[in-house]
Amino acid sequence: MALEFNEQLSRLQKPDRSEMTDAEYEIFNKHVETMTKNWGFINNLFQILPLNAKQYIGFLNFKNSLFNESCYLTDAQKEMIGVVVSSYNCCCYCLTTHGDNLRGLWKNAELVDKLSYNYRSCKGELSEVDYALCEYAWFVTAHPRDIDQEQVDKLREVGLSDHQILEAAFVAGFFNYTNRWVSTISPVPNSGHYSHNRNFEK
Repeated sequence: MALEFNEQLSRLQKPDRSEMTDAEYEIFNKHVETMTKNWGFINNLFQILPLNAKQYIGFLNFKNSLFNESCYLTDAQKEMIGVVVSSYNCCCYCLTTHGDNLRGLWKNAELVDKLSYNYRSCKGELSEVDYALCEYAWFVTAHPRDIDQEQVDKLREVGLSDHQILEAAFVAGFFNYTNRWVSTISPVPNSGHYSHNRNFEK
C-alpha cells in the first residue's frame, strides 16, 4: 500500500511527494506496511510529517533508539511513561495512539484508561517499580525546574539501575518533546485507535 497525501489531517499543508527523494518515500512506505499489518490503518502522523521529510526521518531514528530490543526498560514501561506525560500535557493525539499501544501490551484496557485519567488511581494495581516510574514521569513533566537528586534516589530505591534511570529520563523527555510539536500541528487522531486493543479474553 503506497503512502498518499490526499487528506487534510492537521493545521499544516499536506506533504508533497515531489519534494521527497525516492529513498525518503521508501522509508515512509516501509513504516506504512508495518502499521497496516499491526493496526489495520495508517497512523495519521505518517501522512502529515513527511512535509519535512529529512527532519521526520531524524525523528524516526531518535524514536527507534528508545524503542528497540537492546533497551533497558520494557516497551510497556516506556509506553506507560508516555501516557502519564501526555496526560499531564493534555496531548489528545499522543494519549490516543500510545494508550492504544499500551492496551495491546498490558491486555488491560481498564487500567490504561485509569492511567490516562490519573496515574495515582492505579497505585494498587501497578508494581512498585512501575508506579515509581509514573511518579518520576509526572514530576519531571510538571516540575522541570525542581528536578534534583531526590528523583534519581527514588528510582534507585525501587531497584532500577542507572542504565534504566537514564533511559526513563530519555523517554520522559522524548514524550514531552513530541507532545509540544504534536499539539502545535494538531493532527486528527485515527478513529481506529479508540476501539483498538480493548477486548481481551479473560
